[in-house]
Formats: sequence, structure tokens, C-alpha cells
Amino acid sequence: MSQGPRSGLAAVSAALLAMSRHLEVRDVLKTIVASARELLDAEYAALGVPDDHGGFAQFVVDGVSDAQWKAIGPLPRQHGILAAMLHEAKAERLADVREDPRFEGWPAAHPDMSDFLGLPIRDGDEIIGALFLANKLRPGGTTPGDRAPRDHCGFTEEDEDLLGLLAQHAAIALTNARLYERSRELTIAEERSRLAHELHDAVSQKLFSLRLTAQAAAALVDRDPARAKGELQQVAALAAEAVDELRAAVVELRPTALDEDGLVATLRNQVQVLDRAHTARVTFTARGVRALPAAQEEALLRVGQEALHNALRHADARLVEVTLSRSGRGALLRITDDGDGFDPGAVRAAGRHLGLVSMRDRASGAGGNLSVRSEPGRGTTVEMEVPGG
Repeated sequence: MSQGPRSGLAAVSAALLAMSRHLEVRDVLKTIVASARELLDAEYAALGVPDDHGGFAQFVVDGVSDAQWKAIGPLPRQHGILAAMLHEAKAERLADVREDPRFEGWPAAHPDMSDFLGLPIRDGDEIIGALFLANKLRPGGTTPGDRAPRDHCGFTEEDEDLLGLLAQHAAIALTNARLYERSRELTIAEERSRLAHELHDAVSQKLFSLRLTAQAAAALVDRDPARAKGELQQVAALAAEAVDELRAAVVELRPTALDEDGLVATLRNQVQVLDRAHTARVTFTARGVRALPAAQEEALLRVGQEALHNALRHADARLVEVTLSRSGRGALLRITDDGDGFDPGAVRAAGRHLGLVSMRDRASGAGGNLSVRSEPGRGTTVEMEVPGG
């Protein structure tokens, strides 16, 4: 670890601290990959977390642009050398990955790679990922022209030891991040279960009273209209109370993450989850957004969720872009997709709404406004603007 400043103890320490600083799985993976590429002077780095179906649940790269990554296509499968690292649980250090008998080729847009260093990431006996580097740079090099000679593997035994150290700490950081996310999921599920139980009890009692009072009114209509009128007034009062309790429950059901993390972080986290879960690319950008009144933040979040659901479930979109930006004292949320699009007029005429009525109601209730622009074959853009506090 004495060949340069990036392989020094301080750099290693900084990388390990960076890994432990993040709690979201995706952020941990990105930090691990970037740290490994920087510390070992590689042109490319990647980390794959396998799924149970021969593919990868997550695959993070560093050194490849977004345009390149999009051109490469779907996530790789567990095959060749990647499969060997996952199933044989051993390090792989190769002078030229293309000459290895296990090499099975790559897509046309894939960058050219030669020397290769890879290690499994293990949590006890379980292999939870594969971390690998390609194209060792010359000492001090920063571009492909600075690659080390290709008559031998540019990655050294010392590099392998350092990557092994990173892999050990990556396992700890990744496991901690998974536990954190699981803990949050359980907390939210428990809270929602509690609220659902309370809501059921409270509203059930009100509805039972409503039913009995309405029956009494019906029985009195002919023989005692005055008393029937009184019973109907009681029905109206009970209905108003039920509405109030429902509204209170909705307020209490405000997403926990929104209270803890704020709108920007909550939207970013949800977009990251959707990006991992769907084949479509889902991105999020925030620009200068300030904290907003709670009702407005929740309305923006709910509208964003509905628009994302439409784009990913119904529009067959390949790219969905979510942007949250400052607008005066308030904020503007924009969700744009390149999906099938639709004719808003035809949707209304057919009695289909795609959640548009709900989104407009949420925007109006928060003092904002909503616009939806779409054409068949030309995607959809949903915009919601709120005035702020």
C-alpha cells in the first residue's frame, strides 16, 4: 500500500469510513465501488448483488457514463467469471479476461476490458455479492491511455489483498444497510397495522350507530314524522363525526419517512427503490427545494407516487424522470416518462381516470395546481406546483 497517495493508510481509512456512513443499500454499493476503483487505480469497477433467479438484484458500476450504461442494455446474468466468483467463492486475477475459457462475451456497447481482479463479498458462509475491477492504470494514470502493459495482469497480489480488505468491510456495511432498511420497513408496517386496527374500531362503531339510527328513522317516517326528522338529523351528525375521524386517520397515516427525512430524501429513496425494481430507468433530481408545510409535502409525495405508478405499470416507459425544484416560496414537481402516452380527452370520455381525479384533488387540497400533458406514443408529463408557506 505504498505505491501512491491513493493506496495509503489515510485513503483506505477514508474509504472504510465512507462505507459506514451510509444507511441506504444503494448508497453503500456506490461508495464501495467508487472507493475500490479509486484506491486500486482501475478504469472500471462494479459490484453485483445476486438474486435467486440467475441474475442480479442490484448491479452498480463506476467508470461508465449513464449513456454508456443505458446503451449496454439489461443487467448481466450470473455467467462466466461472475458466476465463478459467486459459486466457487474465490478471487480471480487475470491478465486478460477475454482469453479466459469462461469468458462468454459482452454486449456491443460494453467497454473494452482486459486485466481483471474480482472477489466475492461474504457474510459468513453466504456470498452476498461480487466486487471486481478491470483495466489497471499505470501509476499516476487517469485515462485509458495510461493503462498498464497487457503482457501480464496489472493488478498485483497487494491489490488483491487490499480488495479483500474492502470486501470484508463491504460485507459489514451492506449487511448493516440491509438491516436498517428492514427495520424501517417493519416499523412502518407495525405502525400502519396499529392505525388500521384503530381506524377499524372507531369507524365500525360510527357506522353501526349510523345503521341503527337510519333504521329507526325509516320506521318512524309514517307514524311519527317529527321523531323521524330528529333521527335523520342524528344520522347527519354521526356521518360528520365519521368523516372527521377518517380525516384524522389520514393525517396520522402521513408517511413516517416524510416526517423523519423530509420530502427530498423520501422521494429520492422511493425513486431508487423503483429504479431497482423495474427495468425502466427512474431518476430523481432536486434543485434548491426548501421545507414546505406538511400538507403540501404529503400531497406532492402522493401525486408523485401516483404518477410513477402510472408510468411504470401502465405506460410501458423506458425512462421516467422525477424533478423537484424550487418555485418562488413553493415547489414544482415534474414527472416525465417516454411511455405510451394517452389522449386525456378519450380517457375522460371512457370513464377512466388513471388516478387523475385523485391527483387533482390532492393538488387542490394543498392549495396547488396540477397539469397533465400527454399524447399517444409521445409519453406523459405530470406537473404539480404548490405555493409554499
